[in-house]
Amino acid sequence: MIREHLPVLQVVLSLVAAPLCLLLTRAVWAWLLAFIVSVAALLISIVLLREVYTGEVISYAIGGWAAPWGIEYRVDAVNAFILIIVTAISVVALMFAKTSVAQEVAGDKQGLFYTAWLLCLTGLLGIAVTGDAFNLFVFLEISSLSSYVLIGLGQDRRALTASFQYLVMGTIGATFILIGIGLLYMVTGTLNMMDLAARLAVLGDSRTVQTALAFLTVGIGLKLALFPLHLWLPNAYTYAPSAVTVFMAATATKVAVYMLLRFLFQVFDASFTFGAMPLGGFLAVLAAVGILSTSTVSIFQDNVKRMLAYSSVAQVGYMVLGISLVSSAGLTAALLHLFNHALMKGTLFLALGCVAYRLGSVRLGAIAGLGQRMPWTMAAFLVGALSLIGIPLTAGFVSKWYLILAAVERGWWPLVVVIVAGSLLAIIYVWRVVEMAYLRPPPEKLSVTEAPLSLLLPTWLLAGANVYFGIDTQFSVGMARQAAALLIGSSG
Repeated sequence: MIREHLPVLQVVLSLVAAPLCLLLTRAVWAWLLAFIVSVAALLISIVLLREVYTGEVISYAIGGWAAPWGIEYRVDAVNAFILIIVTAISVVALMFAKTSVAQEVAGDKQGLFYTAWLLCLTGLLGIAVTGDAFNLFVFLEISSLSSYVLIGLGQDRRALTASFQYLVMGTIGATFILIGIGLLYMVTGTLNMMDLAARLAVLGDSRTVQTALAFLTVGIGLKLALFPLHLWLPNAYTYAPSAVTVFMAATATKVAVYMLLRFLFQVFDASFTFGAMPLGGFLAVLAAVGILSTSTVSIFQDNVKRMLAYSSVAQVGYMVLGISLVSSAGLTAALLHLFNHALMKGTLFLALGCVAYRLGSVRLGAIAGLGQRMPWTMAAFLVGALSLIGIPLTAGFVSKWYLILAAVERGWWPLVVVIVAGSLLAIIYVWRVVEMAYLRPPPEKLSVTEAPLSLLLPTWLLAGANVYFGIDTQFSVGMARQAAALLIGSSG
């Protein structure tokens, strides 16, 4: 009986649990509730993934109202893949949060912190699972509003400025998305995504539909931090609490990429988005410029969190590059990098969280000699860094290799140069950290010990995943291929 209600339970559990965190008198209880809910969400995601792994699509009618009249939750290979990423990262980040949040967030605000965390999780899961365009906007707002709170709870006063900047830009992006959805509703009279796709196919090309696509692309581009719409991201990642940076870096932009895929390949037809509208070349240029420019900017950053934040914009560029190829191989590479980037950037930000816990700073100069003082922490950082560069036997290598193959298949050789150049630039900014940690002597007065096990365990869990999925690619590549085939098939 419960099994058939799993799609809605995925969202409802965290939504109901969120306000309860505010009522709990002790911070550890609020953390425990958030952790239990995240574990439950991960288990539900695994069950749903098993259901759709064979190609089946699960449709759940809210309140018994059949689509398109009622709101439909729809789970297929694409969003089941996203659900696994979001819930798994939430569990790992919350393992880390118990210790780090106790230090970084004031005791009387920790209940609010976990309330906002669960609301953000609700929004991200809702975006992934809903089959209704307006419902998607509602969940987007839930995740965004709670993200502003999470960022604003950072220790540095600049966290409030970063949160406000994100609020302004996020509101602009959400407005663009809402206008796009409104225009689609105006010409079709429906909000159900599958029904929208069917009606748009009959309707054909029109100026209103073109305008709707433009608004949605810009709005979602802002949410996923596509160059040059990424200006909110560096400050948000830099000044947010460590656990929040991990959670957002590994999930928020990934869910936004999923939104872009849904609209470009399923709501609109690929022949329209990449044929009648020259979106493929436009996205490819923005992605390529984003990879090269933000990777270059990363080299000159003194704050390592900000360095990795700019790197995240470049990594989003790789995903969009795969989408712009408009092929099964390109989409496979994009989805694969989406999964692998969550692992590599999660590892790197967790390691920096360990450093911040002991030193109270993640500036480059503060890291001098940490290879000796915090060997396990810096070893985990090194694993994540190798994956970010794309060294063989790491997850990052697998997705970049598939991206190169997809570019070669299309004959887009300049993109191969961009991908390789991006990796070479990554070597430069990563080497600055490695050199400081391993080749510079620690300050004589510095007395630093290794991070506690409660922080090292989740960090090495993701570090190990980077190596595991760099060697055994059956799950990651298999799911990415299946999701890509579904997206290409629905546009065919």
